[in-house]
Formats: sequence, C-alpha cells, structure tokens
Amino acid sequence: MQRIFILSAIFLLTISAEKCNEKKKDSDMVYKGRLEIKAICMNYTVKLLEGNIDTAKIVSNWTDETTKKTYSNVFALENPCNFPATIKQGEDFYFVIDTAIAAPCAVCMAWYPIPAKKLAIKIINK
Repeated sequence: MQRIFILSAIFLLTISAEKCNEKKKDSDMVYKGRLEIKAICMNYTVKLLEGNIDTAKIVSNWTDETTKKTYSNVFALENPCNFPATIKQGEDFYFVIDTAIAAPCAVCMAWYPIPAKKLAIKIINK
C-alpha cells in the first residue's frame, strides 16, 4: 500500500513538473496592441505594444505608402470582420492570437496599404 502511494506521488510530481516547463503557445499569450490605422474597407494595421510575437509573423518596419509614415512591429488583420467596431484608431487593446478557423468574411474591395503579414486575433478584456 505504501509503495502505491509513493509511486502515485512520484507520478504526480513528474506530471506537474512537465506542465511547469511547457512553453506557452501563441494562443495562450496575451498581447497589448494599438490600432494604428483604421482605413476604408477594414484595411486595419495593428502595432504590437507588449509581448513577444515571433518576428516572422509581424513586420518589423513598414511604411504606409499613402502617408509616408513608418511603423514598427505591425501586422494587418487576417480576420477584420471579428474586430470590434468600437475600437478607434489610436486606441490600445489586449488580444490573443486566434487559432480557430475563421468564418468567411465579406469586405468591400477598396484598397488601402497594409503590412504584408497578417494575424488573426481575438480581443480580450483585461
């Protein structure tokens, strides 16, 4: 009986240690961003303010062709229909990377420059 207890305790400690050492997935991390550009037809540009997103997923330096203004650590929205209309240009917000399969999203075809890299995000309250 005592052996079973000891083996169970060792097993639980091993499992707990593995969970502590697991690296958080992108979808578990909370980031802070700012809506830098809220352009026509949901051509939105978001700047990463806090958190570490893989640099392969965002653009480190990007210049808006229309205004000639340069932005750092930005991305376009992959799922603009899920972005709350209440968030204004220049406003900060918290988000997670959304790994769910996006529903079809119909947007108008008017064009405004956006960064080459896109991320699907989900806004959260913090």
